[in-house]
Amino acid sequence: MTRKRILTGDRPTGPLHLGHYVGSLQNRVRLQDEYETYLLIADVQALTDNFEHPEKLEANIFEVALDYLAVGLDPEKVQFVVQSMVPELTELTIYFMNLVTVATLERNPTLKEEIKQKNFTKGLPVGFYTYPISQAADITIFKAHLVPVGEDQLPMIEQSREIVRRFNRLYDRVLVEPKALLGGVARLPGTDGGGKMSKSIGNCIYLGDSSETVRKRVMSMYTDPTRIRPTDPGHVEGNPVFTYHDVFNPDKAEVEELKDRYRKGAVGDVEVKERLFKALDEFLTPIRERRIEFASKPEWVKEIIVEGTRKGRAIAQDTMAEVRTAMKISYKL
Repeated sequence: MTRKRILTGDRPTGPLHLGHYVGSLQNRVRLQDEYETYLLIADVQALTDNFEHPEKLEANIFEVALDYLAVGLDPEKVQFVVQSMVPELTELTIYFMNLVTVATLERNPTLKEEIKQKNFTKGLPVGFYTYPISQAADITIFKAHLVPVGEDQLPMIEQSREIVRRFNRLYDRVLVEPKALLGGVARLPGTDGGGKMSKSIGNCIYLGDSSETVRKRVMSMYTDPTRIRPTDPGHVEGNPVFTYHDVFNPDKAEVEELKDRYRKGAVGDVEVKERLFKALDEFLTPIRERRIEFASKPEWVKEIIVEGTRKGRAIAQDTMAEVRTAMKISYKL
């Protein structure tokens, strides 16, 4: 291994949104020249809560790849890997299941929150319950040193680190203990003021959204519920519109001026949102245009996915040979 390695990825449950960008995509683009990077399109994990409609996954894999390309990830530097096409990941997941207790999974705050969000009315699928173990296998089979993630994924990385330590202590020092790299924004709230953007809730602004759609979503954003009239003093802290201004509006003087006027009751929500829409649309326009361009070359995009998966599987096969040897199950039969 000549350079340190990054492994991160996304579940293909649909196109990616601004929360993905600030949480991880931005760091992936920034580090692609410095690290050997593998991006896992985690379709097996997507099945954990989409098992009734697996036919959606193929189109969603393509959508995620388009978003990767549109934000500036270079397929000459970064490998896109489809999880289900690397069967070694399943093997390592099964081995890891013996290193994790049920109590450990039950304490995982990210898992608990996602179970609550999904509201499994027919019972909790075992696949969903154990997906932190699958995620640990994803990270460690690539011997990733660094994992760019959003704040909500920190418990997952810590679980991976615990598994690596236990494996290396029991068998041999084969696996790399990964470190998390947080995005510049701890958590981008949803447009409804919720804890974070979520596709299932529908409070997202997607990277490929049209100008009209972005404007509609911005103008319907949650603001300060205590502010009845535009002349009432308003709260900036905890106000999603200003959180987005801080992240996406490059004119910091304008942002501070708006905040000052908002606190004094000298500007209405409409103007603040209009300024935010302008900043967001300027940010998203080049991404949107690149995405449309890449979408017109579907065979080229598919070749990128196939080649990236081939290279990723080669890494996984090498790691699994070491894992089997360390566990003394590399049978000579």
